[in-house]
Amino acid sequence: MKLEPIIISLLDTDLYKFNMDQVIFHKHTDLCGEYYFKCRNEGVVFTREMFDEINSQIDHLCSLRFTKNELDYLRSIRFIKNDYVEFLRLWHPIREYVKTELDEKTGELSVIVSGPLFSAMQFEIYLLEIINEVYFRLNYDYQVLLRSAEERLDRKIRDFNNGTYTFKFAEFGCRRRLSRKWEDVVVKRLAAETKNCVGTSNVYFAMKHNLTPIGTYAHEFVQMYQGIDSIPLAYTNHYAMRDWYNEYDGDNGTALTDTITTDLFLLDFNRSMVNNYSGVRHDSGDPFEWGEKIIRHYEKYGVDPKTKLLLFSDSLDFDRAQALYDHFKDRAKVSFGIGTFCSNDTCENALNIVIKLQYINGRPVAKLSDTQGKEMCRNEEYLEYLRRSVAFRIDRESINK
Repeated sequence: MKLEPIIISLLDTDLYKFNMDQVIFHKHTDLCGEYYFKCRNEGVVFTREMFDEINSQIDHLCSLRFTKNELDYLRSIRFIKNDYVEFLRLWHPIREYVKTELDEKTGELSVIVSGPLFSAMQFEIYLLEIINEVYFRLNYDYQVLLRSAEERLDRKIRDFNNGTYTFKFAEFGCRRRLSRKWEDVVVKRLAAETKNCVGTSNVYFAMKHNLTPIGTYAHEFVQMYQGIDSIPLAYTNHYAMRDWYNEYDGDNGTALTDTITTDLFLLDFNRSMVNNYSGVRHDSGDPFEWGEKIIRHYEKYGVDPKTKLLLFSDSLDFDRAQALYDHFKDRAKVSFGIGTFCSNDTCENALNIVIKLQYINGRPVAKLSDTQGKEMCRNEEYLEYLRRSVAFRIDRESINK
């Protein structure tokens, strides 16, 4: 490796990876998954030097194991169960599950992760951290990027302390961070120098800085139910929320709404689920329209929205978060998960990179979301079938009202 190791702890990932993996470990060990990397930016070129470094960093990742202190920390999280932690004592990333290729002519990077879902799913955040840091360290003068990031962080902290920003948020930035060392600085300073940062999704930094680790579940958790034969496509939210509630018994209860559109989600977010879950998370579509829709849904069931959480997490900066907070603060509990704007705000544009679940047991799966163009599916025929299934149920429920 030309660079220092990027991943030095298997806790250096989002909490929701452990949350989802625990459900899979207890209920769905028969599922196999296949994940694909995508860079959404135009004109991004990965060089042979970057490619070789990425592979060396993946090799190093797969040499890591959980330490006793790390396992004990996971046990201290109230909803992580001991049998799952004992499984993690034995688990480690398996190199053969990751395949990488580089198109020398275009500079396009291909990364595919495939294997048992409980193992393959864990690679996503580690790989994004590796790819992003390698790209920025080898493509730019890192010290120039760092100075611009420091200046912007100083300004953000001043604006919290002078009252420009008044909302509470969690740092969600590990997947597209400038570097591990810079995210460490960001998390430490935001927590120590403001009263507004309530925690981080990064489990390693939560442990290191004695902060609250924060996270629920991601789109892949709902997507995986599309690959289970016995579950109709338009009812995957129902089965996902049911399994989640049964696993956590009402704890860790923030539901993600937009995997196959929020309108469909709300059909399954019935009186029971509304009462079982403490709140919902927004990740696509107009956030103001979404918040109004969720509040109306709570009121329909006679639930006071002020007792429920609206968690916003879609490509936020602090100005956007403040506007949302001002709009909803007197009508619901409001919080934010803010990622790249915290961990990779520099003089250069951040990468918009993802690694998405595309197959379960050989069957295609997809995310529709509430924003056109955010779909990622390698099978257009399946994607269209999923759209029709969702539209059919929404239309039928509308007629039956």
